[in-house]
Amino acid sequence: MSSEYLVLTLGAAVAGVYVFRDVIFGTSSKAPPVVTANSKAAVEGGGDPRDFIARMKAGKKRLVIFYGSQTGTAEEYAIRIAKEAKSRYGLASLVCDPEEYDFENLDSVPENCAVIFVMATYGEGEPTDNAVQLMQNLEDPDFNFSKGEHRLDGLKYVVFGLGNKTYEHYNFIARKTDEKLEEMGATRLGPRGEGDDDKAMEEDYLEWKEQMWPALAEALGVEEGAGGDTQDFVVTEETHPIEKVFLGELSARALNKTRGIHDAKNPYPAPIVTSRELFRVGGERNCVHIELGIEDSGIHYQHGDHVGVWPTNPEIEVNRLLCSLGLWDRRNTTINIVSLDPMLAKVPFPVPTTYETVLRHYIDISAVAGRQTLGILSKFAPTDDSKQKMVKLATDKDHYHNVVAEGCLRLGQVLQYVTGHDILAESTPDNTTLWAIPFEVIVSCIPRLQPRYYSISSSPKYHPKSIHVTAVVLKYESVGTAGVPARWVYGVGSNLLLNLQYATTSGHEKLVEPLLMEGEKLERAHVPLYAIDGPRGAYNANSVYKVPIHVRRSTFRLPTNPRTPVIMIGPGTGVAPFRGFVQERVALAERTIAKHPESGISDWGTMWLFYGCRGANEDFLYKEEWPKYSEVLGDKFQMHVAISREGPRKPDGSKIYVQDLLWEQREKIRDALADKKGYVYVCGDAKNMSKAVEAVLMRILGEANGGSAAVEGQKELNMLKEKSRYLTDVWS
Repeated sequence: MSSEYLVLTLGAAVAGVYVFRDVIFGTSSKAPPVVTANSKAAVEGGGDPRDFIARMKAGKKRLVIFYGSQTGTAEEYAIRIAKEAKSRYGLASLVCDPEEYDFENLDSVPENCAVIFVMATYGEGEPTDNAVQLMQNLEDPDFNFSKGEHRLDGLKYVVFGLGNKTYEHYNFIARKTDEKLEEMGATRLGPRGEGDDDKAMEEDYLEWKEQMWPALAEALGVEEGAGGDTQDFVVTEETHPIEKVFLGELSARALNKTRGIHDAKNPYPAPIVTSRELFRVGGERNCVHIELGIEDSGIHYQHGDHVGVWPTNPEIEVNRLLCSLGLWDRRNTTINIVSLDPMLAKVPFPVPTTYETVLRHYIDISAVAGRQTLGILSKFAPTDDSKQKMVKLATDKDHYHNVVAEGCLRLGQVLQYVTGHDILAESTPDNTTLWAIPFEVIVSCIPRLQPRYYSISSSPKYHPKSIHVTAVVLKYESVGTAGVPARWVYGVGSNLLLNLQYATTSGHEKLVEPLLMEGEKLERAHVPLYAIDGPRGAYNANSVYKVPIHVRRSTFRLPTNPRTPVIMIGPGTGVAPFRGFVQERVALAERTIAKHPESGISDWGTMWLFYGCRGANEDFLYKEEWPKYSEVLGDKFQMHVAISREGPRKPDGSKIYVQDLLWEQREKIRDALADKKGYVYVCGDAKNMSKAVEAVLMRILGEANGGSAAVEGQKELNMLKEKSRYLTDVWS
C-alpha cells in the first residue's frame, strides 16, 4: 500500500494552551542547560531492561507511554504527549516501544502514576507489529499479571487511537485496548481519543488532549504551569573527520560500508535495473514502473508484500529552510545533537551530521505544517506583524484550515507567507527574512522523514532478482486563498521515483522538461528536483541509480492451493499486487505443465481479475503483458476491464466501473464463493471503490442465500472476512 495517502502533519514538542499563552503574552529567552557527560546515564536507570516499572522508578517518571506504531506516526504522537506533560505539568515520562517490555507487572504501576496507550490500527483491524504481544496479553483471560490475576484494579490509563474512517475497522485497536482495560478494572482518565487520518488527525488530537489533560492532572494531583519551556536537545557545531559524518546515510553500516541484514533500520540501496512510463507519454499524469535489483542483498520477498522506499526532501524545500533559518552559508557545517532526556526524546537520526543533511534526508519538511508547531515557532517571529499572523494561524482553527491546510503549505512556505514573501519565488538569502529559530527546536518540532510504502507488483518466482514498483505520481492543485495562490503540490515519494526514472532513461540534463505539462509555467509548478546521487554519490554508480528500500511483510497472499478460485479487484494502480499474484500462478503453472503435460492445470481454480482505467491507450497498466499470462494459464485466468471514459455505458448513461463488471459476472462469482470456497482480494481506493465492491458482493451473497444484501449478504461477507477469505490492501 502506498504511504502517500497519509499526509503526516508536522508537530511535536512543547505545545498546547500553555505554549500559546506564552506566545501571546511574550516569553523570555532561556540559556540552554549544561549537558554533562553523565546526562545520558543519569536517566537510563538499571535492572532488567524489560521491566518498565523499574525504569520508571529509576528515572522518577510518573507517566509511561506505550505506542503501537507501524509507520512512525503513533510514536510521534507519544513523544508529543510526553513533551507536553513535561512542559505543562512538570511530569516526566517514559516513552516505550511495547515489544521491548514485558507486561506481567502492569498491575503494579504506582498509584500516583498513569499509563498512556497511543495505538494505531493496521490492516484488517490488526495491531501494529510492535503491539502484537501487548494486545495478546490484554485479551488473553489466562494471562495473569504479577498478582496472580487477570485484573488491573487501580490502574489509571489514557488511550489515543490513530485510524482512518475510510477503513472498516476504524480505530479498532484503540477501542479494544480501552475495552479490555476497563474490563480488568482499570480507570480511564478523560475521553478515549480517536484520530482520523482521512480528515484531520492533528485537529482530532488537539481537541482530545484539551479534555484529557485536566482529567489526568486532577487524578495525579498536579497543576498546570508546574513545568517549563525546556529543550529536548542541544545542538553544537563540531569538527569531525568527514568519513565519520553522516551525510544522508540511514545507518552506521551504510556509513562504514559494512555488510548486514537489510531492514527498516538498515535499508538497502537497490540499483534501478530498468524503469519506464506506464501512462501515455505526453499525458497529464505519470505512472512509474521501476525494477529494483536485490541480487546478493539478502533481501527476500513474497507476492503481496510492500516495499518501503526511503525518500529525500526536494531541493527547493531544503533551500527554503536553509535561507529562512540563516543557515545558507553554514549548510555544510558539522553538528552534533545530544538529547537532554533520552528516555523522553531520542535523537531521531544518526549524528554527527550537517544542517543541510538533516533538512534533506532526515526530517519531514515536506509535510503540511502543523498548527501546534506554528504555535511553538511563533515566539521566534522576526517582527510583531509576523508574530501576530503566526499566532492567528496557531490559535484560529478555521484560519489555519483555510490558509495552511487548504493551501498545502509546508513549514518553509509558512515562514515566508507570514513575513510577506512570495512563496512561489525561489528562495535566496537576499529575498528571505531570517528567523532566529534554534536548530534544536526544529529537530524537536519536525518528525523523522518516513519511508513511503508501495505494493510490490512482481512475484519472486517470476522475478527472483528484482522487486517491481508501480506508482502513480502524486500531483494535485492546492486551493488558492488570499496571499496563497493555487499551485501544484507534489508527493515526495512518487516524484522522487519520477526523477529517478527520467535520470535513468535520459540523464540529468533531461530532468526538468518531462515533469512539466505543455504550457505550464515553472514559477507556478515548482517542479521538485532531488539530490538523487545520494550521500557521497553512493546512489549513482556510473549512471546506475539506486534508492534505499526495505521489505515489509504482508498477509495479502494467494491461497496455497491453486485449485481455489481467486477473485481480484484492483482498478488503477490497485492492480499492482495482482500482477504479482498472476505471475506467481504463471510460474507455478509452467512448472506443473512441464511435470504433468497431460493433465497440466486442468483442475486449477479460475483467477478473475477485475480492472479499471480511464482509456485503453491512456492508462491501461501492463496492457501488453496480460495476454502473455493468458497463454500459460488459458481459461484459468479471466480478465474483465472497465474503461470509464471510453466504451459502453449503463442504460442511464453513467460510467461502468469494476463493481459493475463484478455484478455482470454474479453467477460465476456466487459459485466461486459459495460452492468452491474462493477468495476475494481488493486493492486500491478505500473511500469509494472498496465500499462499492463490498456493496455488490453483499448483494450477490445475499441473493445466493435467499435474502437481502443488508442482512444475509452482510453476514456472508463477515464470514469471509473472519476466515481470511476476503482481504484488502486499500488506501485513501
